[in-house]
Amino acid sequence: MTNLTPTGFLSIGTASLEYKWLAPPAADAPTIVMLHEGLGSVGLWSDFPEKLQQASGAGIFVYSRAGYGQSSPVALPRPLDYMQREALDVLPKLLDLIGFKRGLLLGHSDGASIATIYAGAHQDHRLSGLVLIAPHFIVEDISIKSIAAIKATFETTDLKTKLARWHKDVDNAFYGWNGAWLDPKFRDWDISDYLAYIRVPVLVVQGADDQYGTLLQVEIAQEECYCPVDVKIVSGAGHSPHREAPAATLEAIEQFAGAALRDDQGLQGRAA
Repeated sequence: MTNLTPTGFLSIGTASLEYKWLAPPAADAPTIVMLHEGLGSVGLWSDFPEKLQQASGAGIFVYSRAGYGQSSPVALPRPLDYMQREALDVLPKLLDLIGFKRGLLLGHSDGASIATIYAGAHQDHRLSGLVLIAPHFIVEDISIKSIAAIKATFETTDLKTKLARWHKDVDNAFYGWNGAWLDPKFRDWDISDYLAYIRVPVLVVQGADDQYGTLLQVEIAQEECYCPVDVKIVSGAGHSPHREAPAATLEAIEQFAGAALRDDQGLQGRAA
């Protein structure tokens, strides 16, 4: 399936996944596939996909994983290896379904972890690079502390109402993510082994004030990867630098995408 409408739903297994496609199509230019955070969705990327499309000239494919946005809900509790399952079972089918020919995976938080697992597990010749925004490779104390705090916020403030703008089943989205991370057994979650098998350039973008992870995550990528690893530490930003410092984040991604995709004649943005 390569002639996708600008918005719609894809069926993978029993799930219906909402998506947004920003031209050009995969047959005409590289594609950047965006993987959202643990509470994200198509809508929560806001206008960053449009800005990235304009800056890079690449096609942009954004989708909501099952349990998020307008996509199908999932059974709770989520399995603790839910990110591995997404990377190994769902994402390969999705890339084939959209006609992915060459491009990048860009992931934020959980999405960055999923991108890491995919690239480490699949020697996919179509993949030219990874952009990892606030990735998690291991579980840190700061992560658990912040995720426990946001649970209290969700249950005692208007956060639930705000998130309900972006998720048709906000409890499914929130507790699917929060419940997995706060399960005591999740403390042993570790995907750092996948890093050694990545064979494409990597850009790690980390907010200097990230409340969900420290620079240890960056150091792990630098130590474990044999591929080139570029790092952009974004000052004045926390866990979502693409929202909190969009100009600096976009510039770093644009430069990386331009280098990773410079052999693609179809790339017509400033990064070409």
